Amino acid sequence: MWAVIKKEFKSYFCTPIGYVFIGVFLIAFSISFYFSVIGYGNVNFENIFYSLPTILVLAFIIPLLTMRSFAEERKNGTEQLLLTSPIIITKIVIGKFIAALAIVVITEICTFMYFGILCHYGIPKLTTTFATLLGFLLFVMAYIAFGMLSSSITENQIIAGIISIGFFIITWVLPEFNSSLESYSFINMFYKYTQGQIDIGDTVTFITFTITCLLLTAVVMQRRKSVK
Repeated sequence: MWAVIKKEFKSYFCTPIGYVFIGVFLIAFSISFYFSVIGYGNVNFENIFYSLPTILVLAFIIPLLTMRSFAEERKNGTEQLLLTSPIIITKIVIGKFIAALAIVVITEICTFMYFGILCHYGIPKLTTTFATLLGFLLFVMAYIAFGMLSSSITENQIIAGIISIGFFIITWVLPEFNSSLESYSFINMFYKYTQGQIDIGDTVTFITFTITCLLLTAVVMQRRKSVK
């Protein structure tokens, strides 16, 4: 599995994808930081993570990481080599997931410099900041896992990306039309973390959804292996 993680992680930086992901996210984060802190004097770190620019950019750049996971293997004709390798399918799926998540974690670590700047304007709430970072990580894990599932069921990277973006937007917008769906919205769950609330139910939901998507991805790829 370590070989898969290394291969996938390196591939993000052998192409512009890794750099674009980190750069675009930090630009959006900087815009949110400027208006929140410089513009309004708000020293709450969590507000920057839960700002419109950050959330919107996240919706479009996470698929940038995941849409290539398996669809690209099919496009390049390397899927058969992948499926016939001695590494079991589950480890391949987990390896690709960890590699994508590592890019996000690196990006999240880069945001710590903004936390240092915030300390010059006031004292951010450490407990709320921790809850926000945890919620962000759980939210992204779920989104990455779904993106990988999308990539496994289609041969086209663009379609895989559109499915992921569509899922993000639907889970964001639907509660606006039906308040009973608010508890199923990942965005609303993430918002609770930005308020310093580490809800066990939401945490379990994020983790369960992530594991389910990864298992379904493994099932899809195992069936493709059987067909081949």
